[in-house]
Amino acid sequence: MIVRAALAVLLTTFLTACVTTDDQGNPVKTDEGREEAVVAYIQLGIGYLQSGDAERAKAPLQKALDLDPSNSDANAALALVFQTEMEPQLAEQYYRKALAESPDDSRVRNNYGSFLFEQERYKEAYESFEKAAADTMYSERSRVFANLGRAAVKLNQPQIAKKHFEKSLRLNRRQPAVLLELAQISFDEKMYVPARDYYQRYSKMDKDQDARGLLLGIRLANIFEDRDTAASYGLQLKRLYPGSPEYRQYQSEQ
Repeated sequence: MIVRAALAVLLTTFLTACVTTDDQGNPVKTDEGREEAVVAYIQLGIGYLQSGDAERAKAPLQKALDLDPSNSDANAALALVFQTEMEPQLAEQYYRKALAESPDDSRVRNNYGSFLFEQERYKEAYESFEKAAADTMYSERSRVFANLGRAAVKLNQPQIAKKHFEKSLRLNRRQPAVLLELAQISFDEKMYVPARDYYQRYSKMDKDQDARGLLLGIRLANIFEDRDTAASYGLQLKRLYPGSPEYRQYQSEQ
């Protein structure tokens, strides 16, 4: 999920490349040709990665780095490849190379933070997201604040998380996952009315709720004595997620 989101953002960086050639037909003997070739190779590598073929993505990305070893986008794309292949040491190596060349690249900062979050290095992830969030012109800033909120939750800072999630929603209101996070935080604080409001907005956007959403829906329905809704969500949880920790928790609460 995290890698797919990172890829979607990364791919928008590139336009369709058309590699020009010189009089001898060699595209890499001119600066312009080399630059276009690098972009084309990166596009090809990202295309393979998006289609689920991480192995084939490496060759064109390495060709891009052969032409331009310091290219931040090629290094960042290779980091995603190794992140996909569950090679965290190599992924971190290429993320660091990308950031060494482009320390202010908010996209790479956000992707690196997501990698650190995957590795359960939540404090470092939070710091990386903070640096990305400082870029007020970054087009995916709502995603960064959502990531900051998730990292703050893992760091047991629910009030800080709440502020980040609220900021994320101000930037982009159509984020069901963020609404669910805010509903959960409000529920944990026993603020049941706002929890229900957030949850209702979430459930209207996400018709295919996951186990976590259904369990929270059951708990809120019980608080407000809505037995029909609680029973309906309970049946969905049993049918869709019978082996989940949420279903076991639901059973223990009955």
